[in-house]
Amino acid sequence: MKIKDIISCLEDFAPLSFQESYDNSGLIAGNPDQELDSVLLSIDVTEDVVDEAISLKAGLIISHHPVLFSAIKRISGDNFVGRCLIKAIRNNIALSAMHTNVDAVRDGVNRKICDKIGLEQTRILLLRQEELRKLVFFVPPDHAEVVKEKIFGAGAGIIGNYDQCSFNAPGEGTFRGSDETKPFVGKKGELHYEKELRVETIYPKHRQSAILSALIEAHPYEEVAYDIYPVENAYTGAGNGMIGHLPGPVDEIEFLTHIKQKFSTGIIRHSRLLNRPISTVAVCGGSGSNLLKEAIRQKADLFITGDFKYHQFFDADGKIVITDIGHYESEQFTTEIF
Repeated sequence: MKIKDIISCLEDFAPLSFQESYDNSGLIAGNPDQELDSVLLSIDVTEDVVDEAISLKAGLIISHHPVLFSAIKRISGDNFVGRCLIKAIRNNIALSAMHTNVDAVRDGVNRKICDKIGLEQTRILLLRQEELRKLVFFVPPDHAEVVKEKIFGAGAGIIGNYDQCSFNAPGEGTFRGSDETKPFVGKKGELHYEKELRVETIYPKHRQSAILSALIEAHPYEEVAYDIYPVENAYTGAGNGMIGHLPGPVDEIEFLTHIKQKFSTGIIRHSRLLNRPISTVAVCGGSGSNLLKEAIRQKADLFITGDFKYHQFFDADGKIVITDIGHYESEQFTTEIF
């Protein structure tokens, strides 16, 4: 396969538009048209990881954390980032990262944490805003199902756990083609009246190009009439963190022990225990202290994340148990997603 084909699969699952502004996900080094037959999956890129890729003859390393994170002005051997890049390029190994974009998607890092600890009825803790668009188009009734099938296949019409969602209203359209047209119905130069359906459907903006291509390809008209509107509804397919419920209430110490076993962490830093059972749990892989208020607002009993600072533990304020299992520990299963 070519590198670009593999990356396309990953980015279809977790679009780069979902990454945070500070992030550097995507292809970092390498030729997207390069062919390869093996890939190395990792959480981080270190010199040892590059050496492993060399020994295994892997042409691509897909990591969770990007080795090239902050802007640099020179690539030399005086730090591990430069040495990794130099070694990878010399050995024709491409580097790609899937970081905050795979954190954000519904079936990404946080869903994996929920699955490991047995949470049910999971949902994204803080949904993304301004991700949705509404498509409205007009089509002859006899062709509506074919066109809808194509745009649904391209990613339109999904609302939560429902797909192929649309609203359809009959009406009458008018048009007059110039001498250069080849109208599907009517005659050029004459005003034509046509019974049509107004079809409305919703889609995430990162699917817009594919959906419009499908619409134009499937629609019988020479010129397709359509409108696109911004939608302020929250997008349920991506966001920050996740929250869910245990099958039944669990004692605090018993649950902390359960977490230690599942994530193979020797120690858990946590805020003061509240001496009440744990039923609802919020999670955020990596650094999630910014989601604490949202976890409290949604009445989570316990919050699992990493990188909490000393003074931030006091923000639990007797309302929740903060558990810091470590940044790496919370994201260690990301390669299973890849």
